[in-house]
Amino acid sequence: MTGLVASRPSRPLAQRRATAPFGAAVAAAAARGQLVVQPRMGMPRVPDMLAGLRAVRAADATAVGTITLDSYTRVGDHDSARKALRDGSDLNGFPIVAHGADVTRAMLADVDAPDFAIQVRHGSPLPIGIVEALLDAGLDATEGGPVSYCLPYSRTPLREAVDAWARSCELLAERVEGAHLESFGGCMLGQLCPPSLLVAISVLEGIFFKQHGLRSVSLSYAQGTSFQQDSDAIAALRALAREYLGGVQWHVVLYSYMGVFPRTEAGALALLRSSAVLAAATGTERMIVKTPAEAHRIPTVADNILALEEAALAADGIAPDAAASLTGNPVLAEARLLVDAVLELDEDMGQALLKAFARGYLDVPFCLHADNAQRSRSYIDAAGELQWLSTGSMPIASSAPTASARLGAEDFLGMLSHVQRSFDLAALDAPPLSRTKELL
Repeated sequence: MTGLVASRPSRPLAQRRATAPFGAAVAAAAARGQLVVQPRMGMPRVPDMLAGLRAVRAADATAVGTITLDSYTRVGDHDSARKALRDGSDLNGFPIVAHGADVTRAMLADVDAPDFAIQVRHGSPLPIGIVEALLDAGLDATEGGPVSYCLPYSRTPLREAVDAWARSCELLAERVEGAHLESFGGCMLGQLCPPSLLVAISVLEGIFFKQHGLRSVSLSYAQGTSFQQDSDAIAALRALAREYLGGVQWHVVLYSYMGVFPRTEAGALALLRSSAVLAAATGTERMIVKTPAEAHRIPTVADNILALEEAALAADGIAPDAAASLTGNPVLAEARLLVDAVLELDEDMGQALLKAFARGYLDVPFCLHADNAQRSRSYIDAAGELQWLSTGSMPIASSAPTASARLGAEDFLGMLSHVQRSFDLAALDAPPLSRTKELL
């Protein structure tokens, strides 16, 4: 399989696409039982970005393309992005606004993109200019959210981000039938956040997208520290999506572990493969890969293609666990409490999110944003699962072993390196190219 092909909707679109409809393409692959894999690459200059997209399309995997934007564009400093292009200075992504719609659309034509799905990834809390630029270029998919692209990445007041994302959702819905938006809510400092909060924020952002007119969304989840806990989390995410996203085409996207990556190639490959196995076993439709180069340098196009193909190979032949039960799922129980508490605050999801953070009903551990209560903390228990050390005003209980439990600097650093150390140590006794299906 090369690339990802989808049929166009029969009804004319308000905006002429230069790519395959993103949500429909992922749904078609899922119907065929194929895991869609995706890189996170973004290069500033058209020839390099073009080569990257072509390589992804030609990969031996069911893949979608990515155009990751640069830091200047993310903060709306387009003049600096243009100057960097003129001066030949380095940028850490593709400046879609500085290049302009005609340049980007011409690049997509050279990719031969009409049957290849591509998503724009950026990180901006105020994305309206980026959304306008991607739509003008014929793209139909991006990611983020009023919470998930505000709290971890910026000092932007949450109220401003909520307003900007509401306008951006409405613009996407008005301009392109079936435009797709992925919530980044399942990745909120994901390597240290217990999964119930990741699930809750992703679902709440999905409801926000729906309220503002979108009918094609995806909900994210970042791989954590425990295969079983992650399996419970994805099952919970799917259950709540079925409950709250009626009338919306949706899918789940798993991010390979986003924290400190193993330093050994064998350990990094084992971690990548474990996330692919997790995705396949839980019925996850799409997966964002990381590469064995993550711990040492910026990945090349070749590094990304290797990661895509390794993930596809690891997931091949693994059927979703049909016997998985939601009964007694601890992540679902906590996530439901969080979602229900927020929904009771206001019928308007944007206002409900603002009230939830103001009251501390949602509180992201270790997040220093001014609109975050900063009273929650987490820890990794003896079984390797992320648990709540303290929950502040959230409507869930702490699982700390004693009321006086504290987290010191050494404990915090140990948490950050827990996955890296675990996979590097395990790799010492494993064959270099061992598969990870035995995790099941």
